[in-house]
Amino acid sequence: MSLLKPFSKLPGLNTASILLVESEEQFQLRLADALVEESNVTVNVRLAKSLPLPMEHEVTRPRIDLVVFIINLTSELSFQSAEASLKYLDPGYFLGKVCFMVTNARNASAPPERLDAVRKLAASLHCALLFAEDETPDGVTNATERLLTILKVAAGLVPMATALYLSNLTRCTMPSDLDQPSFD
Repeated sequence: MSLLKPFSKLPGLNTASILLVESEEQFQLRLADALVEESNVTVNVRLAKSLPLPMEHEVTRPRIDLVVFIINLTSELSFQSAEASLKYLDPGYFLGKVCFMVTNARNASAPPERLDAVRKLAASLHCALLFAEDETPDGVTNATERLLTILKVAAGLVPMATALYLSNLTRCTMPSDLDQPSFD
């Protein structure tokens, strides 16, 4: 059980690696299939239910350029798993190489307090917070396009742009009145 470090390995040429972390694996597999179809860049997709990653594959594991925590708002376990996994990431990842993707935000059964908790978590870590529709093929395609944009920058494949610069543009910020009930 060691920390996952962003700069412990050398990058590959025209290659980007992404780690999708989701406890329930519903959206994760469809998103992974869509990411692999990218033609301009070789995208390595790694899947995990939670962190830490197993030690036995550490030697063959590529450098992870972006870690995406997929959180299903209708599941408390999904949020708790993502929150518990954060401690297994090296602080260097929080310089633009971590983002949160939320699904089922429009679902009536998703408590607004959980969305507020995810927003607070993303804001406290200065990470991007993306929303995705996981029920439709268009939603998966849109989520894939957004992730590929962030992944290419995080992997260093976009000239004159860095992950830290992009994270300053896309990070989640919290309004000062968040302690008040939302969506009233």
